[in-house]
Amino acid sequence: MKRTFWKAVAVTAAAALTLAACAGGDAGDDEAAPTSTGPDTSPVTINFTWWGNDDRAARYNEALALFKTKYPYITVQTSFAAFPDYWTKRSTEAAGRALPDVMQFDLSYLREFSQNGQLLDLAPYVENGSIDLSNFDENLVKSGELDGKTVGIPTSTNTFAMFQNPHVIEATGATFPDDTKYTWDQYNDFIADVSDAGAKTADGYGLYGAVDYTGTFWFFIQWLLQKGITPFEDDGTFGFKEKDIVEFLNLTADLRDAKQVYPTDRNVALAPKGGFTVNETASEMSWDNFLAGYVADSGTADLAMAQIPSIKAGEKHLFYKPSMLLSSGANTKHPEAAATLINFLLTDPEVGKIFGTSKGVPADSKQRAAVTTEEGSVDAQVIAYEEKVADSVTEPTPIPVKGFGAIEAKWKSLGEELGYGTLSPEDFASQWFSEAELSTQ
Repeated sequence: MKRTFWKAVAVTAAAALTLAACAGGDAGDDEAAPTSTGPDTSPVTINFTWWGNDDRAARYNEALALFKTKYPYITVQTSFAAFPDYWTKRSTEAAGRALPDVMQFDLSYLREFSQNGQLLDLAPYVENGSIDLSNFDENLVKSGELDGKTVGIPTSTNTFAMFQNPHVIEATGATFPDDTKYTWDQYNDFIADVSDAGAKTADGYGLYGAVDYTGTFWFFIQWLLQKGITPFEDDGTFGFKEKDIVEFLNLTADLRDAKQVYPTDRNVALAPKGGFTVNETASEMSWDNFLAGYVADSGTADLAMAQIPSIKAGEKHLFYKPSMLLSSGANTKHPEAAATLINFLLTDPEVGKIFGTSKGVPADSKQRAAVTTEEGSVDAQVIAYEEKVADSVTEPTPIPVKGFGAIEAKWKSLGEELGYGTLSPEDFASQWFSEAELSTQ
């Protein structure tokens, strides 16, 4: 495999999906005549499922119609669901050893299903050429590898960026630091400068530098990587200690004490939006593919992107996170057909054109090259950003521990208590670790 540095790439057109209820479909006809493609072209039916909305379903149906013209002997039965319902269904299927032949998969659940032996090892199908990963980034591919097996292959990816609202910054007279080499302390100074300006919106709400970033677990993971600490060990345990959590939470302790971060009660009341998406904060760190969603939700077309801060100036230690992967149930009776579909969805340039940036930055370089973007568009901004930070993507993707969803949610709820002032960083760390150890067993 060759390492690619994200030239001519695109990003997702929406950061947070409005997810739809279950729906079903059939991408083809069981009676289609076999062709000479592949060693065995006997008619076969497989099922494929994903989470997403109606737009994603329409794109998948278009892609699967194209798949049917190329592989008429493979019939694909489809279904999709909202994200929470999707995983409830997968857990039920896993208990009965009846997972789909092909399914969209999330990094947060990969270890849990893999440890239970529920996912097919796709490595043999990569080795025999059924799945072609020659145009994938090596570190990105590793995000789907556990215990020597390839249990998921990324379809698309993103990395962290710092988003800025130039109107809020201008209204407060603050200056954002040099994003190539600023530190967390310098970012905190910027947050304080914006918040201390005393500027308000037309509705009378105060303008702030940012929401307290320590309330997001993924930012803690990124900070650990900058410290040289491996967040999750190969055996599924934590590579950090309570003292590391306390140190991270204390990064913004002074800002919390001085009420220089966005009010927690206001941020909770705005959910699922937040201070940044209602134009009340100057900045927010998140995945780079959130730009389109931020623009849509805020109504602000000229949001800017910067690099994230670091502990040592310029040493970002970024990583690529797959926005989703493709996996196959270990129980599949048609692994070759499943591999054929996975390869098609991952690598066919026409599929890249169909999905564009709606699922994130295509992981396959040929699919990325097939996606066109207009100059000055949201996609073009993220392309420029990813080209700028490519050399800073130095870390392999941290593969979350079993039960990641629960411990991530616990971090968020404790972060709100920290913001309300009802919890100390030490209590936060103690309570989080107690629950995390139970969730990962």
